[in-house]
Amino acid sequence: MSEPYDLITMGRIGVDLYPLQTGVPLPQVESFGKFLGGSATNVAVSAARFGHRSAVISRTGADPFGDYIHQELRAFGVDDRFVTPVEQYPTPITFCEIFPPDDFPLYFYRRPKAPDLEIHSDELDLDAIRAARIFWMTGTGLSEEPSRTSTLAALAARAKSGTTVFDLDWRPMFWADPEAARPFYAEALRHATVAVGNVDECEIATGAREPKACAQALLDAGVELAVVKQGPRGVLAVHRDGTTAEVPPVPVEVVNGLGAGDAFGGALCHGLLSDWPLERVMRYANAAGAIVASRLACSSAMPTEAEVEALLGGD
Repeated sequence: MSEPYDLITMGRIGVDLYPLQTGVPLPQVESFGKFLGGSATNVAVSAARFGHRSAVISRTGADPFGDYIHQELRAFGVDDRFVTPVEQYPTPITFCEIFPPDDFPLYFYRRPKAPDLEIHSDELDLDAIRAARIFWMTGTGLSEEPSRTSTLAALAARAKSGTTVFDLDWRPMFWADPEAARPFYAEALRHATVAVGNVDECEIATGAREPKACAQALLDAGVELAVVKQGPRGVLAVHRDGTTAEVPPVPVEVVNGLGAGDAFGGALCHGLLSDWPLERVMRYANAAGAIVASRLACSSAMPTEAEVEALLGGD
């Protein structure tokens, strides 16, 4: 096998069509920008920006938007060998509305089914997944078959080797019933070493809502590190060894908050791969998220090390 990846992500991929007008509802928007999108994909792009060998496991439609996705992945330096076409479903499109500082409604066009939910377990390169320094999966990947079985198979193959991140990624529109999600979240948490989510996502995963209780519930569910994002209150991270970091947000002029969590995720991977102390990892990830929140796009907005260091003042 070739050299192991620093990061393999598995999950959503698609095309973001974002308004080029701010503060305008979709019916009145006249022009859009086209960007590579999908949470797991953006995390891989973010990590690649920091110099890591990244790949994404996903599927597109067999259509021009699918071709565009491969073109963009290669341009960003993300290995696209595990991204394959599905004949019967179109590549997903996502629209948003941009009402800064904190209202960014999302509209997912993923019907009748998104190709990224058509990942089959017999197509997975389990050797590459096992060997990767970090494997990153998402809650959306658990929402439908065959993606659910494939995601759990990838987790089982990892057997907690290296770092395995569960991005809780709760999207209610992808689930018929929130209660149906919890047992699959619980099973994934047993295989993960890191869990990342906001308080709403933690509540779906564990039933807890208060940040410290969320972190403890995630540790009790099996992870080594719980990262609870609290929006304007910053981020709380608690490690099983007792190390805690609580970091305030970095103030920026928000343009579009949608990619901030994915930038946070890629920077989290960068910090973990660099073996930084927990406090530094969280400050760095917060700053990366803030930079993307100050920009329109998601994937193409992912910051470089120099940009994050500049925002942090070089410390």
